[in-house]
Amino acid sequence: MTVDDVLRKLARGEMDITAAKRVLTSLNIRKVGDIARLDLDRVHRTGAPEAILAENKTPGDVAALSTELARERGYALITRARKKDLKELESKLPEELEIDYNERAKTIVVKQKGRVFSKDGTIGIMAAGTADIQVAEEAKVTSEMMGCDVIAAYDVGIAGLHRIFEPLREMIEKDVSAIIVVAGMEGALPSVIAGLVDVPVIGVPTSVGYGLGAKGEAALMTMLQSCSPGLAVVNIDNGFGAGVYAGLIARRSARLGTSNK
Repeated sequence: MTVDDVLRKLARGEMDITAAKRVLTSLNIRKVGDIARLDLDRVHRTGAPEAILAENKTPGDVAALSTELARERGYALITRARKKDLKELESKLPEELEIDYNERAKTIVVKQKGRVFSKDGTIGIMAAGTADIQVAEEAKVTSEMMGCDVIAAYDVGIAGLHRIFEPLREMIEKDVSAIIVVAGMEGALPSVIAGLVDVPVIGVPTSVGYGLGAKGEAALMTMLQSCSPGLAVVNIDNGFGAGVYAGLIARRSARLGTSNK
């Protein structure tokens, strides 16, 4: 049964509202073979789209899931994408779809040709070191899909603290709704930024570093123990989660008229 079928039955009195809601809800779940059930309505229900994590999936499964989602919802985001996933997609991509591959972010956006994402606000992204850029770029791609313009500044860690002021000034002048700050090693940069601005700061610890605090644990603990108010923290290497959170803040700010965008 399609959505049109449900509406016709409802209009003719052959189905009541409760039954119609139940059927429409079931239509929002699309089974792909025996491997997954895509949540097609998530973006409308929560404001954030379903993403496809490529890790531990075969390239064939990644291609099947992403093309089905892109056909149904206009686009699909693949995170932690590998070169073999890109190659598989390129060999099987339907004619109506196109690919945006970000090698640094390890993301692939599969979308309908010519699709342009709306712009609902502006956010900033800062990365402490060059080794943190992969996670920062994942957050950037995600935020752009959420409808954000992004001002990015990389390699501005606390070892040379003077480097933060120029990009931070630009972000404040552009009236960003939130700032994502990505940092490994000791993870102090988000606390520093949160102590300087009056917008929400989202800290992202990365698994960069060595010794006792390796795998991002020291950075995570530093951010969680911050004395600076206004800092929220996502999990280690979770650029996608940070991008979604920032996008939701920017969208809400734009809706309430508190952003210049």
